[in-house]
Amino acid sequence: MRAAAVPTQRPRDARLLVIDRHGELHHAARAQLAHWLRPGDLLVANDAATLPASLHGTHLRSGAAIEVRLAGRASLQVDAVHDFTAVVFGAGDFRTRTEDRPAPPPLSAGDRLQLGPLQASIARLLDHPRLVELRFDGDGDGIRAGIARHGRPIQYAHVPQALALWDVWTRVAAQPVAFEPPSAGFVLDWQMLHALRERAIGFATLTHAAGLSSTGDAALDARLPFDEPYHLPAATVQAIADTRRSGGRIVALGTTVTRALEHAAQAGPLRAGEGLANQRLGPHSRLQVVDAIVSGTHEPGSSHHALLQAFVDAAVLRRADAALAAGGYRTHEFGDTVLVENARSSQRSPRQGSRTIVRSVDQAGFAGLLRPA
Repeated sequence: MRAAAVPTQRPRDARLLVIDRHGELHHAARAQLAHWLRPGDLLVANDAATLPASLHGTHLRSGAAIEVRLAGRASLQVDAVHDFTAVVFGAGDFRTRTEDRPAPPPLSAGDRLQLGPLQASIARLLDHPRLVELRFDGDGDGIRAGIARHGRPIQYAHVPQALALWDVWTRVAAQPVAFEPPSAGFVLDWQMLHALRERAIGFATLTHAAGLSSTGDAALDARLPFDEPYHLPAATVQAIADTRRSGGRIVALGTTVTRALEHAAQAGPLRAGEGLANQRLGPHSRLQVVDAIVSGTHEPGSSHHALLQAFVDAAVLRRADAALAAGGYRTHEFGDTVLVENARSSQRSPRQGSRTIVRSVDQAGFAGLLRPA
């Protein structure tokens, strides 16, 4: 796959690869996503707005230039803005590949940082020389204002131009709590929402503090995703229950939605309220809520890619990866999209010895390809 290098959320040529519950593959235009869902389904999106979570400044003890990338928080409460998990880099910016960024100066608990108008201290190191618990000085309003004025969106070298904040906000962005954009939601616009309504597909939201997709360090990347807080509204819990009763499917718009819903289901029936998603979904997970996922295209080895193995086995995912590469699909946050149905929870047995079937279709061909519930 090739990296999407232009920060366009909804390019006209955006593509969709559908991996159905039988492991068959279908190519389509991403604008036709609603036609691959079924009447009665419920699409659940993450409505978190993205913070400008990259803060440049100075490590005061050494005088060295640093970049701090906010990466985690314990709660979504409005006043919970003093303490963050953060990854610290040395001098430089997004134009250098994350893997090639220099390390920060040696960090110790108590070190003071000047980050534009903000001052902060390192409360403690978190078992890695670049991963710290950061504590901001001042009151909540001042901290939020300082982040808004001084921060920039976290960015990676595959997009050469500097991102503006509106580049990383979805059309349903609300509370600014995500550290990187819940980019599966880039598919949403008024036209897509209208198409969902026309097909009697429900729509609901939750709020999940989407974290970093990469730290540039293999040891740290192995710990992704970090713990991420979420809020599940009562209206969404009710919509899920109603969809279940009517025989519809729960379709998660992104890995963050999947992670939040599956974590919330660990303790029993879904309940509205806050939680802290601390699990890692993968091939050994058995999904309790989500029947299908709409996601970006992810590189093998990433935590996002591993999560897809909760829906289909590794062999199917390898065939899908090969199809994405052969088809020239774009990856990363502004890339193309996959729709993966949950084969593991299907009531039907998987087809034995099935071969890969790749179809390119237009809107007129959907009636013969959509499978009944």
